Amino acid sequence: MTTLVCTSASDAATRATQTRSYPSFSSYVKARQSVLLRTARSLTANPSDAEDLLQTALTKTYVAWDRIEDHRALDGYVRRALLNTRTSQWRKRKVDEFACDELPEPQGLSATDPAEQQALHDAMWRAITKLPARQRAMVVLRYYEDLSEAQTAEVLGVSVGTVKSAVSRALGKLREDPELMPVRQGTPRAVAEQSLR
Repeated sequence: MTTLVCTSASDAATRATQTRSYPSFSSYVKARQSVLLRTARSLTANPSDAEDLLQTALTKTYVAWDRIEDHRALDGYVRRALLNTRTSQWRKRKVDEFACDELPEPQGLSATDPAEQQALHDAMWRAITKLPARQRAMVVLRYYEDLSEAQTAEVLGVSVGTVKSAVSRALGKLREDPELMPVRQGTPRAVAEQSLR
């Protein structure tokens, strides 16, 4: 555990340290620092912020050392200083968030591991090559070439209903492909669209 050293956080604290020294304060800090640090950590999530918070509270305590009548109640005084300092920090912090009726759209796709994307892409292509030729052609035209059902039907010289049913059967087979089983973050259609691009 690092030893906390009370540094002067204000001009008043600097003047106080230059003119007087309190051995009893140093003894108090050495004896109670671990307990007080636990209290500071309960007020903030970041351990470094907790140490800074405790430093500030101890500095305030040091400056007021002459005015504290009952030194048996020092823990309560320091805890109150911790709480007041933390409350003051909350009030001073700049808030950049505003309530709104609609959530903003994300700035882009979340950063994913390129190796995972490539592995997914390769697994999808292997699964697609297992499909019968006609289903494979329809899946590629629909999701890789991004053609509509009507355009796919026109290119292959079949009806739109045939495209719908064949693509549905193909997606069912892709759902059952054991190589794609670990990848179930979205529907097979979404996975196909993402992987084929």
